[in-house]
Amino acid sequence: MKILMIGGTGNISSASSDLILKRGMDLTILNRSVSTMFPVPAGAHHLVGDIRAEDGKLAQALEGQHFDAVVDWVAFTPQDIERSIRLFRGKTDQFVFISSASAYQKPPRHHIITEETPLENPFWEYSRNKIAIEDLLNREYRENGLPITIVRPSLTYGPAQIPLCGGSWQKPYTVIDRIRKGKKIIIPGDGTSLWTVTWNGDFAKGLVGLLGKREAVGETFHITSDEVLTWNQIFAEVGRVLGKELDIVHIAADLIAAYDNDAVGSLIGDKINSAIFDNSKIKRFVPDFKCDVPWSEGVRRAIAWHDADPSRMAIDQGMNATWDKILTNYARAYPQA
Repeated sequence: MKILMIGGTGNISSASSDLILKRGMDLTILNRSVSTMFPVPAGAHHLVGDIRAEDGKLAQALEGQHFDAVVDWVAFTPQDIERSIRLFRGKTDQFVFISSASAYQKPPRHHIITEETPLENPFWEYSRNKIAIEDLLNREYRENGLPITIVRPSLTYGPAQIPLCGGSWQKPYTVIDRIRKGKKIIIPGDGTSLWTVTWNGDFAKGLVGLLGKREAVGETFHITSDEVLTWNQIFAEVGRVLGKELDIVHIAADLIAAYDNDAVGSLIGDKINSAIFDNSKIKRFVPDFKCDVPWSEGVRRAIAWHDADPSRMAIDQGMNATWDKILTNYARAYPQA
């Protein structure tokens, strides 16, 4: 089976690329350059190009090629997906778009989420763009027969990511550094909302199992772990791994968002809400899908990965300053806390 990954060397997608090769498939990775953190894996073909550039070079490089499946990891706006459609219409038997489970209705009317849960997120432009892309692709499927499959991950992480609510996504070691230094840690809300974090290698089993599957065309799937934890439990496990007592302050998400604009989407539009995913659909289509890495193991791997190389221990000084400002002002308003 011949697979093209647009992206393919990111925090989530690298695990899928590795599994594709492990299963003996022919993999081509299309991206702009070689990543130093997640390089193109040995055995994959590397097509260097920028899918966002419409200079004709990429179309020429793809001339005459056909793929059993194309997986688009890097479409974030309708304009992005329109370019992909122009490039790959007629060149693949399955076009897989990586959407986001953050597109599901916020606030949710029911804490159990299925693929039929409505898509609506008034808080986060990122999610609204994913919804718009899904709408466009479904229309292309209905009207023009584009063989689409839509996949919605939810807070999927790997060695390079420590997915803590309210942490720094770009520099995740920042919260670990605070804990090790005995600084106060903010957990949004009261920490009791239910959440799911998924190891990238487990997600990959679901995604790769869908590739080339004719019956998955025209279908939408989310792929997540079945392990459900509160944010308090997620943070507590970090403390156990580090052997540290956490100095936690629970602060309302609305207050955090008053200091950090990004929190409007990532917290209020996503992680502060309880979300439990019904994975029965992906299990029907991919019977061997099973998540083997619980949070207690995944977080140990992620911390160990950061600890193995000082260059990975980057600190987000801007977020540190924001958190300290929030904590200082919160203490003034609630000195008894």
